[in-house]
Amino acid sequence: MFKIVAVMLSGVVVGYLLRNKRLGLVSRLITVAIWVLLFLLGIAVGLNDAILGNWDTIGWQAFILSVGGVAGSVVLAWVVYHFFFSESQE
Repeated sequence: MFKIVAVMLSGVVVGYLLRNKRLGLVSRLITVAIWVLLFLLGIAVGLNDAILGNWDTIGWQAFILSVGGVAGSVVLAWVVYHFFFSESQE
C-alpha cells in the first residue's frame, strides 16, 4: 500500500513541477494506458469462471446500475444547468 501511495505522490510532484509545460505526448500515453488496462480487465473477466457462470444475474445488475447512473447524471446535470447557467425569465 505504501508503494502505491508513494508512486501516486511522486506523480503529483512531477506534475506540479511540469505544470507550465506543454506535454501533448502525455495525453496520448494516458489514452494508450487506459486502453491497455481495459483490455487486461477484459482478459481477467474472461478467465474468471465465477463471473462467467453468473453472467445472467451480473449482467442485469450491471444494466440496472448503468441505467440508474446515467439517468441520475442527466437529471442532476439538468438541475445544475437550470439553477446556475440558464438565464432567468423574470
